[in-house]
Amino acid sequence: MLHPRIRVVAAAAYGDHRILRREAGDTGCPVMPLRFFSPRTNAAVAGFTLAAICAHAVAAPIEIVGEPVLFARGIASTEHADIRLSISPDGRSALWFSRRRPGGPGSYDIWLSRRGRLSRGEETGWSTAEPVSFNSTARDFDPAFSADGRFVYFCSDRAGGLGGSDLYRVAVAPDGFGHPEALGPSVNSAADEFAPMLSPDGNRLLFSSDRNGGAGGHDLYFADRADRIFAAARRVPGALNTVEHEFDATLLADGATLVFSRARGFATARVDLFVAQSTRHGYDAGTALSRINSANGDTYGPMLDWSDRERITYSARRDDGRDMDLYRVRYRFASPD
Repeated sequence: MLHPRIRVVAAAAYGDHRILRREAGDTGCPVMPLRFFSPRTNAAVAGFTLAAICAHAVAAPIEIVGEPVLFARGIASTEHADIRLSISPDGRSALWFSRRRPGGPGSYDIWLSRRGRLSRGEETGWSTAEPVSFNSTARDFDPAFSADGRFVYFCSDRAGGLGGSDLYRVAVAPDGFGHPEALGPSVNSAADEFAPMLSPDGNRLLFSSDRNGGAGGHDLYFADRADRIFAAARRVPGALNTVEHEFDATLLADGATLVFSRARGFATARVDLFVAQSTRHGYDAGTALSRINSANGDTYGPMLDWSDRERITYSARRDDGRDMDLYRVRYRFASPD
């Protein structure tokens, strides 16, 4: 029997196979095709598989705790579009990017604010934001500290790349930052790559790309570390990638659960946050994080807070509906049934 929240909306036969489409009520799971094996041999198995996927859609693997908190009003969260906040492991540096904020060299620039400490051990507030030294006159965006704080990963469409927007990293130095280095052709392509994020153990890169061979628009990819470089990127397995755009993703503290953004179209449909968990067969299709998805429009740019791994950061459209602000919110892993 199908899960009661799932309604079959179409069916078709292809020889010994059937394809069903499901509609996921208010679970936040997209309508997508599921292939049934031969009804003469595996009908019961196929039905169980569908029910299992639906169960994942209903039961989110995390719970949001408390209310989201606006980050650094007037410093990081401003009248401009401020997106994808990343906080260093020591909690004393914050990076994000802003669109068309005066003071930077390009139209998309990465900004930095620091928090000091008084002699008696108390922390000061966040400092006035400044553009980072590795910005260019092109678009630089989607910054992400590594878990050990030694590197910042980011996107740029600066000259010299392989395609549209490529992925780079820059070393964090005591007095600032080093020189950016491209992540190379095993990761970058002739298409666009967005939102790099290194896993908590430092062994896997997560990002999105609209390169050929994907399921739809932008898909999520993994690239495993191979010594000092990354192995060839591969699509995140399972049902997560769809004909829609999946992008702007972060791994959570367990190194497996994914929070990501999904939209039917860029600039034509709202963007919401989803959470997906890894199974033996890859990732499930994801469940909408309705507790924090903005009623005013887009919500995207999630990132694990390295200074407190029980917290994520994200961007959401302001109450006036005009542009994006930065938020932090706590989460916990849901208790197993």
